[in-house]
Amino acid sequence: MSHRRCPKCGKTFEEPARFCAQDGTPLVALAGEAPPARTLVRPAASAPKPRTNERAGSLTNELLDGRYQVGKKLGEGGMSYVYLARESSTGQSVAIKVLSPRLSGDKSSVERLRREAGLAMRLEHPNVCRILRLGETEDGIIYLVMPYLPGDLLSDHEVQKGPIGIDPGLGWLVQMCHGLQHAHDLQIVHRDLKPENIMLVPDNGSPGGSRAVVMDFGLAKERRQEPEVAKLTATGIVLGTPEFMSPEQIRGKTIDGRSDVYALGILAFEMFTGQLPFEGKSAQEMMIARLKGKAKSIRAVRPELPVRLEVALAKAMSLEPDERFTSMLAFAEALQATEESGIFAKLFKR
Repeated sequence: MSHRRCPKCGKTFEEPARFCAQDGTPLVALAGEAPPARTLVRPAASAPKPRTNERAGSLTNELLDGRYQVGKKLGEGGMSYVYLARESSTGQSVAIKVLSPRLSGDKSSVERLRREAGLAMRLEHPNVCRILRLGETEDGIIYLVMPYLPGDLLSDHEVQKGPIGIDPGLGWLVQMCHGLQHAHDLQIVHRDLKPENIMLVPDNGSPGGSRAVVMDFGLAKERRQEPEVAKLTATGIVLGTPEFMSPEQIRGKTIDGRSDVYALGILAFEMFTGQLPFEGKSAQEMMIARLKGKAKSIRAVRPELPVRLEVALAKAMSLEPDERFTSMLAFAEALQATEESGIFAKLFKR
């Protein structure tokens, strides 16, 4: 059987693997080995298998790649389908993210998924969802394996229960800050923070009985990016969720961790009020408002909220990056300072 090598870490893998399971780097053929015999001419009567496989959207009850018993579909988006699955050898429950058939044949989409794996495999923090493995089946299904996190999306929690109370809300925000600081320390910017990308996992040791976990680094971007990565996100091409993007991201400018600070400020405002801090009849109008206007005061919507919270969020959502918190840890400290009882100082003492 032919083998291929990861040029980054040096590990070898058997065919048909195309990406390194450790860091997501494309594999190369070992010197002296012939390429796999998968390019033989087929008889005229046989139609070639398409690389974009329609099975990606209906994998329930299938054994994926001979390794994962796929269960129910957990959700789907523009780029992927997400399934609950069980690893056959260990019995471990995992979530599998499968690139959609529409995009699996697109080189830039595959590269973006490969980057997601390469970046998220480096993350190791209780408030960040890491990637365990990147794989590809013989018929071209490309997938990511992640730990399965039971719980509710923050977006679903907001829909079901309305604006969130100050105590659990502050606790979750501080946890998100710590998880994002870990990513920023590795030069990784999330750049798509929104309630749909935050999972609340049951945890008796956390405020409100749940731990906040930042998910989906699919649009994550290394600040020190390589030229081939830069081509995927050329200046002027806006990636992210319009309602939560920073002004510099809307403009297609270079971004850093302070862009995540801005997005988390908007997320926090929505958590506590059920509203966005900028008004507009469409996402485009709200984007324009962020480029020209000032964020609404959170106490104009909920006067009972602490003044220090109002000050912290106003700073986080400043128009200019230099006027925001310089780090997620600084933002976390400002959020903790809004709690007068001292409970948060004990829970999050560093």
